[in-house]
Amino acid sequence: MKYDIVTFGATARDIFLRARQFLISGFRFDYIKKKILLPYGLKINIKNIYFHSGGGGSNTAATFTRQGFRTAYCGVIGNDIEGQAVLKEIKEKGIKAEFVFKTDKKPTNSSIIFSTPKERTILVYKGASETLSAKQIPWSKIKNTGWFYLAPLSRKLFRLFGEIVGFARDNQIKTMVNPGSSQLKTPVKILESVLQKIDILILNQEEAQILARDPSLQGEKLVKEIKKIFPGILIITDGENKLLVADGKFLYSAFPLKTKVVDKTGAGDAFGAGFLSAYIKSRGNIKMAIQLAVANSASCIRKWGAKEGILKKNQSFKKVKVTKKCLRK
Repeated sequence: MKYDIVTFGATARDIFLRARQFLISGFRFDYIKKKILLPYGLKINIKNIYFHSGGGGSNTAATFTRQGFRTAYCGVIGNDIEGQAVLKEIKEKGIKAEFVFKTDKKPTNSSIIFSTPKERTILVYKGASETLSAKQIPWSKIKNTGWFYLAPLSRKLFRLFGEIVGFARDNQIKTMVNPGSSQLKTPVKILESVLQKIDILILNQEEAQILARDPSLQGEKLVKEIKKIFPGILIITDGENKLLVADGKFLYSAFPLKTKVVDKTGAGDAFGAGFLSAYIKSRGNIKMAIQLAVANSASCIRKWGAKEGILKKNQSFKKVKVTKKCLRK
């Protein structure tokens, strides 16, 4: 079967916990301004508990499938109960799972999310997803794919990251990449060779500063610094602040939609997959891509879990105002 999009990255079993006893405390001289505190040695009654599948690889695949694309996810789960639950949900979402492999080497990735009304803290276990190898990837079956979407991979998989991107370029497959912070800390000269082959790069503010090797850069200056080593379409998000998209000639900007927040998990994945979905459908209209990206992310955070709130194909949504100007050199 020929796929429109194949996604790579983690998939996980997400457990969401919410309790009034999660104390929020500020530390004036700590670089982390606020922390969730749990009383030591006590039992805490949980108000709500939810179970969903997560992970950038399957989260983005869920959006692509809902937007009408033939989508497959390529990754590894553990040969355990959690893996069975994740696989079941992936199939229920309409994602093709013929490239999902099982391993006995490590358990399925898992996350425990301590949630409060305004923010959450996540305990992450990186397990089976880190075992994906080049030998497992069915290269001959995916060489006619239209797009690859690469969600964050661990630094252990950097070589595989380069192989996937290189394979895509050799087979005229376009790529959109959301690299993890560990990948971005790779020596610039090595990373730059991979960046040259990517069509769309999406980063948050902190990740962009890591890539630029300058934590003080912001806004257009940050965009220009990264564009020195990356020729494709660059997207930089910054939470509730203005997001930026640069295609080399123009700089686009918009603000996220204000909406009720239930759970922020998966918001970035929903944004990235929403952007690419509209970009493909509109044949490269960046304004339309930004509008669906913002709307899909806002819809995602209105529900628990990273896949439950994402938009469906042809579903109406509020469109943000997108500004456009020439990108000065």
